[in-house]
Amino acid sequence: MNKNQQLSLFAHAEPPPAAPVRIDGVAVREVRCRNVLNCREGSGYSFNCYTGCTNGCAYCYARYMQRFHPHDEAWGRFVDVKVNAADALARQVRRVAPGDVFTCSACDGWQPVERHYQLTRRCCRLLLDAGFGLTVLTKSELVLRDLDMFAGRDVCLGVTITTADAAAAQLWEPGASSVEARVNVLKRAKQAGEQTLVAFGPLLPGISDTAEGLRALFALAAEANVDRIWTDGLNLRPRVWESVQALLRRNRPDLLCHYRDILFDKAARARYDDDMEQRIARAADESGMRKRLM
Repeated sequence: MNKNQQLSLFAHAEPPPAAPVRIDGVAVREVRCRNVLNCREGSGYSFNCYTGCTNGCAYCYARYMQRFHPHDEAWGRFVDVKVNAADALARQVRRVAPGDVFTCSACDGWQPVERHYQLTRRCCRLLLDAGFGLTVLTKSELVLRDLDMFAGRDVCLGVTITTADAAAAQLWEPGASSVEARVNVLKRAKQAGEQTLVAFGPLLPGISDTAEGLRALFALAAEANVDRIWTDGLNLRPRVWESVQALLRRNRPDLLCHYRDILFDKAARARYDDDMEQRIARAADESGMRKRLM
């Protein structure tokens, strides 16, 4: 990296707004960090400017972070803002080789606090200017704000869609943008010339993993003409079952035993995974999107 590139990196590491943001019902705390960029298993990197996420997804695996960063508030009701994230990242990128960066791995980088702090935007710009590529995954239409920055860069812009059913999505991921808005993100990104990705996951047993549910999801992928499709099943992670079980008891008690079998019975899970793989393949074929399935 030459001297001009180094100066460019630090030029983008300006401090965040002075006044902390307030969100009704959410505890927002400003904290400081030593590092932001993390190595991922396999290859590449990831980063998170925030600890906690107000999407409040019932299935969120990042709930495990509460073991290491205890909070009195429930998951979805707190966000720790790493106010010096851009400065920390600017120092890190001088010491590591460029690679692909998953954005973001343990929070939604474009959750509502990002509108105020713009830390994810600053960090993305730093990474792109330093020669890194970005694989973006979000559930927020706020990411459209950054299309100007992504233009002509090594970026694949993606959204996660767990179910095509708007009412079910509101139950499982109450703070996320609507399914319709997320599909619009994909369309707008495609129109802007970006590579696009949709992640269908976790597929919700009895809701979006059915033949009908998968056809609806792949129809959305075809509508947006996405370049890549990822799928993932619901997995048992620390603190996830407690949250999922509570939601099912309130809203879908008929599915409670089905979820318990899938998550706790290894033989049942193996059969389930085989069946789901076949259903995914059929839905991909029917939609004409099989070659986009990764």
